[in-house]
Amino acid sequence: MPKIITHTYPATIARNARRCKERGIILPTFVEMKDPNLIPQPIKDKLPAIGLWDVDPLNLFRINWKNDIDTGLFGKVNYLEIPAALSGVKARIIGLVGKYFPTGAHKVGAAYGCLAPRLVSGEFDPEIHKAVWPSTGNYCRGGAFDCALLDCPAVAILPEEMSQERFTWLREIGSEVIATPGCESNVKEIYDKCHELRRDPQYVILNQFDEFGNVLFHYHITGSAIAEVFEEICRVQMESAPADISRSLRLAAYISATGSAGTIAAGDHLKKHFPRMKTVATEAYECPTILMNGFGGHRIEGIGDKHIPWVHNVRNTDAVAAIRDEDCMRLLRLFNEDKGRDMLIGEGFSPALVQSLDLLGISSICNLLAAIKTAKYFEMNEDDVIFTVFTDSAEMYQSRLEELTVNHGEYDIMAAAKDKSAYLDAQSYDNFLELGYRDRKRVHNLKYYTWVEQQGKTYEELLRQWEPEYWDETFEHNVVEIDEAIRRFNAL
Repeated sequence: MPKIITHTYPATIARNARRCKERGIILPTFVEMKDPNLIPQPIKDKLPAIGLWDVDPLNLFRINWKNDIDTGLFGKVNYLEIPAALSGVKARIIGLVGKYFPTGAHKVGAAYGCLAPRLVSGEFDPEIHKAVWPSTGNYCRGGAFDCALLDCPAVAILPEEMSQERFTWLREIGSEVIATPGCESNVKEIYDKCHELRRDPQYVILNQFDEFGNVLFHYHITGSAIAEVFEEICRVQMESAPADISRSLRLAAYISATGSAGTIAAGDHLKKHFPRMKTVATEAYECPTILMNGFGGHRIEGIGDKHIPWVHNVRNTDAVAAIRDEDCMRLLRLFNEDKGRDMLIGEGFSPALVQSLDLLGISSICNLLAAIKTAKYFEMNEDDVIFTVFTDSAEMYQSRLEELTVNHGEYDIMAAAKDKSAYLDAQSYDNFLELGYRDRKRVHNLKYYTWVEQQGKTYEELLRQWEPEYWDETFEHNVVEIDEAIRRFNAL
């Protein structure tokens, strides 16, 4: 089993704790991120006066799915249900909303899951180290934000073709920024830059693609949040139709873009409680790595590919859906342009629903389309509930909307009607593969070329990763130790 805390350095731990205390920094535990009701009352009393994106260390306690943006405190899990009239399928599609995390994206949680264990073990020393955040999107934003809160130096590495909003925000928050060649799918170029920086001991590489703190956050926090929402909607259905005991909801599927394989780890948690559910990986059709060992470039920002992340439990992945990036860009316009919204309201969709569609950024739309494909492929009905994650919002992609206007002209009602018909209503289960045992083994074997040949992982550990016990122990046996270390650190 990979242990996340492997060594402790008492002198550095004491120095880090003193630094945090001087700056008023208290670190949240994983159990507090899972259930914010456990956060100490003195901290909760201060939160309403602090903005969600403020660079204030108390915002570490807002790294969860339950931020109430009206009160500044906590409530139920933030989610959005896409009605059947819009999705075109009978199954219920529900997406957890990432916009209400600090930074506007859920990746801040994965970044914290990677940095906090290094800080409390003394493996990372802010006085001599710089935290390096290799990313294709929001992970480096989350890392830079965590570092700003913790007053740690940050280096963000991301492809030069990512949206301008990311670069502007990173520089504004004080992060050093390194732009590598290529687009969203050019992950190897990011690794090459990390390899170069690693020669200098001042850099600590927090690579989300092989850091188990990434998957640990989503296994425990995101997975639990989804289970909580499912329990809630089951209770509501029972209360609204108590006589119809013959009908019960099924948690049928969980959809996640592969990316760093952090978010998809929530599926491992859900399978413990709902063993019949399907975990479906999403990727770009233009770079179909899982679907057909493919490669290429695409425009679905935040789902880096051309390799299988070290932290992806491939054996637990039941299917893959490849989504065309053009479909996502068309629907980005439909959901956010005034004429697109007018058309949807004219078709009878409520203004409240239409206004909420800006909660879906490009990769969120990709996840939605994969959920639709899943429902159609498995012939799901009204009793089936499909969960996914709306990782970030359209707020991150205003420059992309401007580019689309420049390239394609002003958006009108006719274009909106065509886009809804061609890219939403007509979405089918093409480019969808249900993974059998040999398919999963094929995908798992792809790790060898990236991680053993290029990144120094061992052949022996790669073989162990095929065994379910490897992942059970990784997910279940680390978080208690980390939380205990965080409590000891806060008490120093």
